Amino acid sequence: MEIRLDRHGAHIAVITIDNQPRLNAMTREMMADLGRLWDELEADETRCVILTGAGTRAFNVGADISGDLSADVDMAAIVNHALLKTDTYSKPIIAAINGDCVGGGVELMLSTDIRAATPTARFGLPEVKWSIYPFGGATVKLIQQIGQVHAMDLLLTGRLISAETAAGLNLINEVVAEDGLMDWALAKAETIAANSPSAVQAVKTQISATIAAHAQAREPLDQELGDKVRAGPDFAEGVSAFLEKRKPSY
Repeated sequence: MEIRLDRHGAHIAVITIDNQPRLNAMTREMMADLGRLWDELEADETRCVILTGAGTRAFNVGADISGDLSADVDMAAIVNHALLKTDTYSKPIIAAINGDCVGGGVELMLSTDIRAATPTARFGLPEVKWSIYPFGGATVKLIQQIGQVHAMDLLLTGRLISAETAAGLNLINEVVAEDGLMDWALAKAETIAANSPSAVQAVKTQISATIAAHAQAREPLDQELGDKVRAGPDFAEGVSAFLEKRKPSY
């Protein structure tokens, strides 16, 4: 399992999340690695970043629930930085969604700027099914991006939607055939990278700062609510049911 960085020319970086046996779920260590990569790319000559998953089954399904589920303030800071939840970031990010984008995968995607998905990709936030609070930014950013009624439908039902439905909700820009997804992403990145980097990064910084300010303002309540859910009577049952692949009993 790894977070892999590849270069396409001088100014385009491609980040690949690779944990295919677990549908590219990220361990806490992988999240820390991703956060370090964001810092590296923010500081270097990169002009556009492409984010994707390894294989064809999943883009990312969030945290690896079989591993460390701690979320104290220090760990939350690592997770938040990996997901760019409260960061002001200057480099445009394109999401090439090569498969299922679920839970924290959606929250990671919400920090990207332009998105395409393959026809078989599915999207959803099933955390409430397993008594997990989606503290990676969905409760803050999703309403901003697709509106309250659509966001609440996804957050409260935990259902999965198709790529076509996601495009209809403006959650993604386009649905692109699997064999053309990376070509689409690279072409978009090359167009962006050919523009003035100072102007592009100024635009991205302003928009990113606006989103980050709202997320930062809501962060104390996010931490409080997440702690409350984890300490509640349903959490152990939800996680056990997930790991045992059964329906929880609340």
